[in-house]
Amino acid sequence: MSTLKELLERDSFIERGARSRARALLDAGSMRELLDPFCGIASPWLPRQGVTAQADDGVVVAKGLFDGQPAVVLAIEGAYQGGSMGEVGGAKIAGALELAARDNRQGVPTRAVILFETGGVRLQEANLGLAAIADIHAAIVDLRRYQPVIGITAGTVGCYGGMSIAAGLCSYLVVTREARLGLNGPAVIEQEAGVDEFDSRNKPFIWSLTGGEQRFHSGLADAYVADDTAQMRATVAELFARGVPARHRSDQAEGYLARLAEVDAAVQATPEAVRLIYSKGVAA
Repeated sequence: MSTLKELLERDSFIERGARSRARALLDAGSMRELLDPFCGIASPWLPRQGVTAQADDGVVVAKGLFDGQPAVVLAIEGAYQGGSMGEVGGAKIAGALELAARDNRQGVPTRAVILFETGGVRLQEANLGLAAIADIHAAIVDLRRYQPVIGITAGTVGCYGGMSIAAGLCSYLVVTREARLGLNGPAVIEQEAGVDEFDSRNKPFIWSLTGGEQRFHSGLADAYVADDTAQMRATVAELFARGVPARHRSDQAEGYLARLAEVDAAVQATPEAVRLIYSKGVAA
């Protein structure tokens, strides 16, 4: 249990904005932002719908060094439109990953970290956003052949929709206790399945099934860390040091399908039952 003094002195990663998170992860003084707000690359679609566009579309692309090695950090700003992915923000992430893959093919070992604070596709740009997310998926799969792609979801928005698939495609995924990870958000599940199935107001229930601790113990995340900036950076360094995994999670689909087949959908899922099923492993 943390003391009050420890809590006050802790450098919270969650409380940082996207730009601050990216800067904290990269080597001091090495960060260079690509397509920063002064470039004025904003969504052309939001103003037409009465929504104020943000100059960076809620995505920070930071290039620099991590422990002296070339790296790019792609940070989604959860405070803007719930971190939703539209045409511009999605293209920035996909493009940066594609450039990192090109670097590797040219002998420059560029690695990537993606900071997921996103509800998924931006509804105001639905088709364009979905296409951009598909490009992100393809770019992750391309880059991870050369270098680890590390995903982080820390809080407070969580990681949902098509971007949760992007998180699952990463070589490694880091979560905190405050994180949430799921294909559909609580409100969407409640709307489709009913409040008896999933009460979106029941916060302990939501975190018990989709929170960071549960996702880690279910094998859907590779590291479970405290909300501490130094510990987050040290964890990323450790995962980079592991190199590219022998098998990515997406290469183990048959094993995951076998585990899902054991779920009795007629019975309300419990955290304990989910952990028990996934504790059997997913080796195909």
